[in-house]
Amino acid sequence: MLIIDSKDCENIDKALKKYKKKFEKSKTLLQLRERQHFTKPSVKSRMQRLKAIYKQQIASGKIEL
Repeated sequence: MLIIDSKDCENIDKALKKYKKKFEKSKTLLQLRERQHFTKPSVKSRMQRLKAIYKQQIASGKIEL
């Protein structure tokens, strides 16, 4: 559960903005989407390896964005 400390004189829009930012940082929505379907550990590791290779190629300059 997210708790937002708001002052009495603080605007409700500012408090809502703080809540949204804190919600994004907690990554609860990403976790819910991940849990909707099961991915095998071998598929997860393969995706991580491919992602690491891609990042390394970008860093070395082989791929330009």
